[in-house]
Amino acid sequence: MSDAKQNKVLDTSGLCCPMPIVQTNKAIRSIDSGELLEIVATDPGTENDIPSWCERTGHQLLESRVENGHYTYLIKKQG
Repeated sequence: MSDAKQNKVLDTSGLCCPMPIVQTNKAIRSIDSGELLEIVATDPGTENDIPSWCERTGHQLLESRVENGHYTYLIKKQG
């Protein structure tokens, strides 16, 4: 991940669709606009779900990576 410091980390490891998105929705509401949310997931479906969710909701996906079966995303809250 980049040098950007996340404001909140959401670990959805072990959860399957749709729970990572449900939890992401909840977590993004708990931070302020401009803050960063890091999401860790094990569900491969998040590779499609998280970018689509960001596009639909207007939040900015700054980074995504896959390492050892873990999917990590860094999202900047907009608005």
